[in-house]
Amino acid sequence: MNPHRILPEDRFSTLRLGDARVHTVRHRPVINPAHGTVFASVPRADPEHLERAVTAARDAFLGWRALSWAERQTRIEALADRMARARDELADLMTLEQGKPRHSAAIGEVDYAVGWLRGIAGQRLSGRILEDAPHHHVEQSYAPLGVVGLIVPWNFPLCLAVWKLAPALMTGNSVILKPSPYTPLTALRLAELAEDILPPGVLSVLTGDDALGQWMVDHPGIAKISFTGSAATGRKVMAGAAAHLKRVTLELGGNDPAIVLPDADLDACVPQLFWGAFGNSGQWCVGIKRLYVHDDIYPQLLDALVTYARSVPMGDGMEPANLLGPLQNARQYAKVLDILDDCPRRGLRFAHGGKRLLDQAGYFVPVTLVDNPPDASRVVVEEAFGPVLPVLRYRDFDDVVRRANDTEYGLGASIWGRDTAFAQTLADRLEAGTVWINEVYVHGVDFPFGGHKLSGLGVEHGAEGLAAYVNLKIRMTAR
Repeated sequence: MNPHRILPEDRFSTLRLGDARVHTVRHRPVINPAHGTVFASVPRADPEHLERAVTAARDAFLGWRALSWAERQTRIEALADRMARARDELADLMTLEQGKPRHSAAIGEVDYAVGWLRGIAGQRLSGRILEDAPHHHVEQSYAPLGVVGLIVPWNFPLCLAVWKLAPALMTGNSVILKPSPYTPLTALRLAELAEDILPPGVLSVLTGDDALGQWMVDHPGIAKISFTGSAATGRKVMAGAAAHLKRVTLELGGNDPAIVLPDADLDACVPQLFWGAFGNSGQWCVGIKRLYVHDDIYPQLLDALVTYARSVPMGDGMEPANLLGPLQNARQYAKVLDILDDCPRRGLRFAHGGKRLLDQAGYFVPVTLVDNPPDASRVVVEEAFGPVLPVLRYRDFDDVVRRANDTEYGLGASIWGRDTAFAQTLADRLEAGTVWINEVYVHGVDFPFGGHKLSGLGVEHGAEGLAAYVNLKIRMTAR
């Protein structure tokens, strides 16, 4: 696909609401972040479109919930098969709208999402008998919630949609999916792929501005909101949901620490640390945001990271040689540049990067390593959500645990060292929902994932993730 390709004006011009195709009066441009240019246009939904989607979802819910787990599994696996056949098209759309390299879009998003759908399709929530006495029988079961609203960000638009979509559908709910205004195309294509697999109304994708998310939160016909995004927006979601006691799952921001112990295998861990911090150009909630390195190995590790960073090309994701792409949108680009500009004003030293890439169009920020900034500096305290990493010295293990926990976030953390028993003792002291040892950003359909503190509420994945989309139901029978 030509990286400058402009999609036909009518390619994604309608919304599917129930069994009807609906045109909208207003549309929203989609920008290729590698060039800063408009290459597509999508519908901009208004409250009337949301109302129609909710009505269609409620009508479809009764039939969808009545299907057996096996029947729903067959539909979800069929959707996975169809996505796999559309792999190249989905990956092209992903790179054009999100910016990530084409191979990352194919392997890290499309293939990952297909595998996730299949994994969730095989899961079950099984009822159980709580009492079976001669005169009394008590049984526990589960009932789907109804219409579920899914609000997905722009950093992993397909993966995070499937993280929510798969368990919501498998547990018998109907779904309204709102992708980010910046990355709507893969979600719209997903809806097209599902059209003759899922009954009309079971899945609606609504594209629009940020206001659409608030309308979903406020709508009394939506039983639950699952949201991934910033803590600031998460507060608004929770406040709005309170009006109807709407259920919520919130996966919010992170300022994830990585602690490198003095016995760490640098040859093994440096590539993992680099990609844990700079993969997807630093745009992931559980990416490494603060790197604490023991004094004994600090110079060697910092030098090794600089050397590795010099070997990683950045540019238009449609060019096969590039391993890192741009930031996704102008707002995030400005935020990260503001944090970078603050560093020299505070007398901080860049070990690598730091300067703006003036010779490239688009929203490119260089891979940047900041050499031992103060703990109170913006680059340490704030979640940059870009390719900027503070590398910090420590000597005392109690002190580094305190510093790692000194944040309002608690999504993930990682520890790197040969003595895994000692690493585990430190892991138990870290305030985070997931702590990885000698690995990072590993997820699985059976591994519950959620945050502590301002990093979220509730969990995704595993039996707990499935249970987040159902009501618990107890049936008692006197004999």
